[in-house]
Amino acid sequence: MLAAAVRLSLRTLEQIAPGRSVEVRVPPFAAVQCVEGPRHTRGTPPNVVETDPRTWLELATGALGWDTALDGARVTASGTRADLSPLLPVVKF
Repeated sequence: MLAAAVRLSLRTLEQIAPGRSVEVRVPPFAAVQCVEGPRHTRGTPPNVVETDPRTWLELATGALGWDTALDGARVTASGTRADLSPLLPVVKF
């Protein structure tokens, strides 16, 4: 159930922010590319967001704020386009 929730919410992120300039990784369940901008083709992309499944779901649902997650080292974000705060939450209740 956790894996399905992560995958579905990441697919939703892909739909609301299509593109290939940011890679969002939630190991071990999924990684997606999103956000318009320059596309990378090989190796580690310049814009990467990575977090654990629980933190991702908290971000995706609005239970956790982007800045709080960054400040608490619950998410890592590198690159100029890796700020997902304008796109969160992706699941609205």
